[in-house]
Amino acid sequence: MPYVYIVECADGSLYTGWAIDVEKRVKAHNAGRGARYTRMHGPVKLVYSESQPTREAAMKREAAIKTWPRKRKLKLIADQGSGIGD
Repeated sequence: MPYVYIVECADGSLYTGWAIDVEKRVKAHNAGRGARYTRMHGPVKLVYSESQPTREAAMKREAAIKTWPRKRKLKLIADQGSGIGD
């Protein structure tokens, strides 16, 4: 099942992506095999994930979240902690 995820980088910045296996993808980011952004700002910590029904839906959701301001992303992360996310 595809997922959209947000990781927090060592400098406090947020990176949004999608993956089939989120844990494997986070490990790849931390090993320097992830996105260029996370190689420059890592290591990373997973702070949010949500399942999507298809790869296309995950990619569309990722693109939407990437346009959001930081404050809205932080609210999404906080809401997941209260059971509202995923």
